[in-house]
Amino acid sequence: MTVTPDFLRALPKCELHLHLEGTLEPELKLELAQRNGVDIGQSTVEEVRATYQFDSLASFLAVYYPAMNVLVEEQDFYDLAMAYFRRAQQDGVVRVEAFFDPQAHTSRGVPIEKVILGYSRAARDAAELGIDAELILCFLRDFPADDALRTLTAALPYKEHFIGVGLDSDERDNPPSKFAEAFKLARAENLKLTMHCDIDQVGAIEHIRQVIEDIGVDRIDHGTNIVENPALVDVVRERGLGLTCCPISNSFVTDDSKAGDIVSLLRSGVKVMLNSDDPAYFGGYVAENYIALSKSTDLTREEFVQLARNSFDASWASEEQKSRYVALLEDYAARA
Repeated sequence: MTVTPDFLRALPKCELHLHLEGTLEPELKLELAQRNGVDIGQSTVEEVRATYQFDSLASFLAVYYPAMNVLVEEQDFYDLAMAYFRRAQQDGVVRVEAFFDPQAHTSRGVPIEKVILGYSRAARDAAELGIDAELILCFLRDFPADDALRTLTAALPYKEHFIGVGLDSDERDNPPSKFAEAFKLARAENLKLTMHCDIDQVGAIEHIRQVIEDIGVDRIDHGTNIVENPALVDVVRERGLGLTCCPISNSFVTDDSKAGDIVSLLRSGVKVMLNSDDPAYFGGYVAENYIALSKSTDLTREEFVQLARNSFDASWASEEQKSRYVALLEDYAARA
């Protein structure tokens, strides 16, 4: 049967690679700037949108982090997350495990509890939209390793509000091993672990090896460069480790969406799935990533259902929840 955009948009799915700060649309950025009296140098939505321009990971981050200055109060974090959850509902998302970057806020004087509690309140209210939402606290890898430890220690009194920890931001000269102690503490606190292994970075394969063999993560974010090492592909397949792929954002920070690698990994039995990363900046939420992949590959309807199934299988939901999600998916696939 034909794979249509409508089929892909309504396909029940889980989003596992989504930065809440990356959902800051120009309209909300301007609204929060005005609410909090923050001078962002723009006074119209069009002017804000014009600043969302970049052609590499580094140039993206140079736009991304300054934009967060408009996030000041607990309500701001709530409003940002709720705006994303409402948008995700339109894309068939029934579960999300969303990243947030506390250091991007605490480093400019925002108390960590405002960040965590604002996002957590929104995650709780997402249930009213039919979305099960969890949070993943991420460390900024271009900050010192001891700052990650301090951040985790400060966040632990609020541990009930997040399910795991991750690692993101600029990967250059910031290998996973740099954060081994913070991740060791997180594991001791029974938190789940994931780390970004961004595409086409210097030392990409060694970084993937470190997250698998040295850190022992439960999931890998991006990670498609693993195709360069068949032995590591075998390991992730055998362990059932998920790779949270983001084709649209890939094509912004490099000249390749990695569609071919995603298809190859899927067909070899690796648990890959599709996500939107920072959709306000890359111009595509999760359904657009499914649609983009359908336009650039020959994936079948059954293979897109498998991508959605992988998103549930790779999630940190309970086995009972996973069974419920997969049943919903299979019912939809049978009827649509």
